[in-house]
Amino acid sequence: MSQKPQIQKKFYKRSTFVTHLPIPFRYSPTHAWAQEIAPNQWRVGMTKFATRMLGDMVDQGFDISPHEKLHHGQIIGWLEGFKAISDLYSIVQGTFLRGNPALNKDIQAISKDPYQEGWLYEAKGLPDPRAMDVDHYTSLLDTTIDKILEQQQDGGA
Repeated sequence: MSQKPQIQKKFYKRSTFVTHLPIPFRYSPTHAWAQEIAPNQWRVGMTKFATRMLGDMVDQGFDISPHEKLHHGQIIGWLEGFKAISDLYSIVQGTFLRGNPALNKDIQAISKDPYQEGWLYEAKGLPDPRAMDVDHYTSLLDTTIDKILEQQQDGGA
């Protein structure tokens, strides 16, 4: 069995949320990630934060077929978790290549291993110019989690 190359990760903790974010990935404001796996070829998934908000995964699917054109922000499918259903937006402009076939057998991989086995789709093209590096993404997480905590406190008062 071959070993996968280790990807450098950044530890992140805020309140009760903890994750290890792959450093070379790009992150969208909608909590998706993109990893360049070949020149201009991207593997895309949802961050641990996004999967936590959705809850245990129940289903997922695409409204797009291989070789169809993609645009940043285009709805290309859906994710259904125990807590919520969410549209899946493209963070790559170019061509949709394929969905992750392993998810047909183990939908929970999206939650259990969001940065490797639980990837959602591959596309050829360019990531959304709003996609950010890991340091900027952790700043976004800080702001997002602080807002959630503030809303919880206001709701409990």
